[in-house]
Amino acid sequence: MSKFQIFSEQEIDSLRKGGKILRSCLNLVEGMVSPGVTTLELDQAAEKFIRDHGAVPGFKGYRNFPSTLCTSVNEQCVHGIPGEHQLKEGDIISVDCGVIFDGLYTDACFTAAAGEISSDAKKLMSVTKLCLEKVVEKLREGVRVGDISALIQETAEADGFHPVKALTGHGLGKNLHQFPDIPNLGDAGTGPKIPAGTLLAIEPIISAGSDSVEAGEDAWTLSTSDKALCAHFEHTLLVLEGGCDVIA
Repeated sequence: MSKFQIFSEQEIDSLRKGGKILRSCLNLVEGMVSPGVTTLELDQAAEKFIRDHGAVPGFKGYRNFPSTLCTSVNEQCVHGIPGEHQLKEGDIISVDCGVIFDGLYTDACFTAAAGEISSDAKKLMSVTKLCLEKVVEKLREGVRVGDISALIQETAEADGFHPVKALTGHGLGKNLHQFPDIPNLGDAGTGPKIPAGTLLAIEPIISAGSDSVEAGEDAWTLSTSDKALCAHFEHTLLVLEGGCDVIA
């Protein structure tokens, strides 16, 4: 029996509705990113938007995570907890968010600039986004997990960047994290073949320096071990026979 969850048409309709809420929420938050804004202000706006549209924040309370958003600034890779930290000119911030609608999860992330940023930061963001775009072009029924991993790794390393080893994409749906794990580095032709009708969160998390991370004092925030900048883009993708749909 396959470990992949295959979704019904009714479930896919709910996923699309949840994904639309999530996309609109992240568009709102991205428009707020600027020097002087606090990560808590971003979080509060996101939670209000999600609840006002009949959905539930997917991260808040998950494994006791305290917030709606993960807000990871500069060298922080994932799971930054929103608070009174004010963004400053030149920062980059990765904003990760999940939504539950009709009992089903969607998950997405963007990295944005606060004001004017360095050319190196712009390149890191561009390459990380390209990693995700290339997967969207390639993903379809029958592609192996390792094919996705290898494509992300090759794209990042071609410009001198490094996928963070410890952090992966994943299946999702009835749970936020479910089979399969999708590493951001690996070998083409390996891993299980992906069937049509399943849902994947593909999330290149790319470092300008070290590929290892260290946990912060809050036990959630993971940062590059050498304090190099990190970028993170993520889509929820529905796998189809001849391609994939971006759900969020």
